Amino acid sequence: MARARARLYRQVDVWPGYVDALTTLLLAITFLLTVYVLAQFFLSQALSGREKALAQLSQQIEALNRELLGERAAKSELETRLTADLRSANDARSAAEQRLAPLEGELARLNGLIASSKAEGEALTAQIDAEKKSKSEALSQVELLNQQIADLRRQLSQIAVALDASETKNRESQVVIADLGKRLDVALAEKVAEMARYRSEFFGRLREVLGNRQDVRIVGDRFVFQAEVLFPSGSADLTDEGKKTLSSFARTLLEISGKIPGDVPWVLRVDGHTDRVPIASPRYPSNWELSAGRAMSVVKFLLSQGVGPQRLAATGFGEYQPIDAGKGPAANSRNRRIEMRLTDR
Repeated sequence: MARARARLYRQVDVWPGYVDALTTLLLAITFLLTVYVLAQFFLSQALSGREKALAQLSQQIEALNRELLGERAAKSELETRLTADLRSANDARSAAEQRLAPLEGELARLNGLIASSKAEGEALTAQIDAEKKSKSEALSQVELLNQQIADLRRQLSQIAVALDASETKNRESQVVIADLGKRLDVALAEKVAEMARYRSEFFGRLREVLGNRQDVRIVGDRFVFQAEVLFPSGSADLTDEGKKTLSSFARTLLEISGKIPGDVPWVLRVDGHTDRVPIASPRYPSNWELSAGRAMSVVKFLLSQGVGPQRLAATGFGEYQPIDAGKGPAANSRNRRIEMRLTDR
């Protein structure tokens, strides 16, 4: 029991632990104080350095303020001087503008003169170039003309030689031509006489066939049929009486044409004529169509009677070839007619 009490006593002895704790605490406090002192030392050192820096900065700011004041004063003085200089420059500019105003007008006039002179110079240059070109072309043409003249001279010499030879031939051929002309005149005279003989025989036979009718006349070298004998008024269709008259005419023509030699170039020309009274029907818009239609009706009827188409010709004259210049019904009746002429082609 005594030993148990001794163990128990030893177990509850905590004083060394407190001593250790206090020692540890004291050491920690000492460390903290040391750290605090050191921190205060370094802080004081840092603060003293900052104060010195602030003092230096204050000095620099004061120096800058002094410089700024000097600059402001210099600026004010410069502005005053620039204002004065600008005012004097504006005055000088105004005076210069006043002096330049008349000079500008003169300058504009001189520019206009320079421009017109330049244009005249360009035109003159162009004219000179054109004259040079035309002169060159003229020289070329002169050379070409000289060559052509030389060629023409050679040709003229050749032509002169040919003319000399042809004159000799012409003198020889003139004799032949004169002889041929005489022969041709004799042949033509014979043909004309022969044609006149057949025409005379034709007219004589027609007089016998037609008798002494007032509406069928022989005027010169042509037969004249009044339109009323062959056609109704305003028409180109043959009447029965007209067809009967033309049948007798065709028989006589065929009888006479059989006697005419084949080498005689004869033709029967049928001419249609109207009066001055205008016509405007759908079939015949004017007297031209009516006169041509009547001539064609006669030609077609003669064709149906056996007359050859190569021996017939139809022509319409309208009212423009009157045989009576009067204006009454009698003149109109005479002007409405069909003329037939036996002639050569």
